[in-house]
Amino acid sequence: MTPLAIAVLALLVERRMHAYEMYQVLLQRRNDRLLKVKPGSLYHTVERLAGQELVRATGTERAGNRPERTTYEITDAGKSALEKRVQSGIETYTYEYPLFPVVLSEAHNLETGDVVTRLSRRLGEIDLLVGELDAAIAEVTTRRVPEPFWLAADFNRTVLVAERDWLTTLLQRIESKDLSWHHRKSK
Repeated sequence: MTPLAIAVLALLVERRMHAYEMYQVLLQRRNDRLLKVKPGSLYHTVERLAGQELVRATGTERAGNRPERTTYEITDAGKSALEKRVQSGIETYTYEYPLFPVVLSEAHNLETGDVVTRLSRRLGEIDLLVGELDAAIAEVTTRRVPEPFWLAADFNRTVLVAERDWLTTLLQRIESKDLSWHHRKSK
C-alpha cells in the first residue's frame, strides 16, 4: 500500500469525501511534505482502492458547471488494511533510498569550492524548513491539536536538525581542511 493510499484511507476514516476534496485537505494539512500529492495520482489511487474494495462510491454530485464528483467511504476491509499497514510501517524499518546519500557519495566529483557552496545552500534551505516546522508546531500547539496528530512534523523537524548539525560539521571540516577533499577530475 503506497503512502498516498494510506493517506486516502485515513481521510475516509474521518468522513466521506470526493477525490478533489481529499486533494484539498491533504494540501491544507501540508501533507504534500510527507508524500507526493498530485491530482492524477490521487484519482488513480482512489480508483485502485475501489477496485480492491477498500473504499466504495456512495454517490455522485454536480455543483454548477463543475464535473460530476463521486463521493467515497472506507469499507470495513479498508479500515482493516489501513490498520495493518500502519502497524507494520511503525514496527518495521524500511530503507527508502533517498537521493541525498547517493549524490553525497559522488560529491568527490565536484571541486571543493562548488561542494562548499552547494552544501551551504542546502544548509540555508534546511534552516528555512526547520523554521517553517517550528511555526507549524507552535500553531498546532496553540490550537491544542493533540500531539498524535502532528508527530510526523516533530519527526521531520528532528531529522532536519540532525542533518543540519551534520552538514555544519562537514562544512567546518572541509573549510578547515580537516577533511581533505580529493576531487576526481573527468578525463
